[in-house]
Amino acid sequence: MRTLVCGSLAFDTIMVFPDRFTRHIIPDQAHVLSVSFTVGEMRREWGGCAGNIAYNLRGLGGTPVVMATVGDDGAAYLERLRKLAIATDGVRTIGGTFTAQAFIITDHDDNQITAFHPGAMGHSHENRVSDVSDVALGIVAPDGREGMHQHVAQFAAAKIPFMFDPGQGLPLFSGPELIEMIDAATYVAVNEYEGRMLAERTGLSEEEIAKRVDALIVTQGAAGSRIHAEGRVVTIPAVAPAAVVDPTGCGDAYRAGLLCGIGAGWDWQKTGRVATLLGSLKVASQGGQNHTVDRERVADAYREHYRAALW
Repeated sequence: MRTLVCGSLAFDTIMVFPDRFTRHIIPDQAHVLSVSFTVGEMRREWGGCAGNIAYNLRGLGGTPVVMATVGDDGAAYLERLRKLAIATDGVRTIGGTFTAQAFIITDHDDNQITAFHPGAMGHSHENRVSDVSDVALGIVAPDGREGMHQHVAQFAAAKIPFMFDPGQGLPLFSGPELIEMIDAATYVAVNEYEGRMLAERTGLSEEEIAKRVDALIVTQGAAGSRIHAEGRVVTIPAVAPAAVVDPTGCGDAYRAGLLCGIGAGWDWQKTGRVATLLGSLKVASQGGQNHTVDRERVADAYREHYRAALW
């Protein structure tokens, strides 16, 4: 089953400042702030919601197709996706732009200063769902505003079941726009904070949102997740990771598990458990795409935690 993953491809440059920001910022001079931090550690990661979701779904044996935009510097990312056997039918290069990029400086207190440049992501609306053939399932993950809005409408018009994952793009939309996109979607996935914001923006309770879709999935970090579906709530406990290293991309890994389960026709408990296992595997590694995902490893973890066969 080809799954169209609409969202961003991005480079994340992560730097570690070997001190505390507070030691170098004078509180009463913040209005004339001019600081420079020398970083002792720096790494560049493959990122973006579409890239992360596709990476995890492919590891499970799925057939993701990425729909995203990259800039003139995106050739290396495209080559990586192809080496991973992830289809790039829907990726468009926007000349004269950079691929979306985040620059993050973290200090010893885990405070962060982030600069994000959307670049080519702002042209995501130039891609159309109909550009990719043989799609049976999809997801609209955080991307450019117009791209997200249009891709939701295009999935609905094509009668392709899809998941709406507003994520960090949620503040870009008004309440009526969000209701329109919820009503077009088959599934909605949010974390708990996003779920509260979605309820506030739309004026709908979590239960009312759930009634408008086949399933509403709400992740709760270390507290697990809950899935509203078929008139009931399925509670999925968290799985303790081998180590807590980096939460970046955990939500994307979880969503890949959801797409895998939906595509395979599993019930919601099994689907949620696999999604949770993927999030647990991810948090033990730095970056969004450095953890190992394969069917055997996930099956072993499933057997260990749930005393049942996965595949």
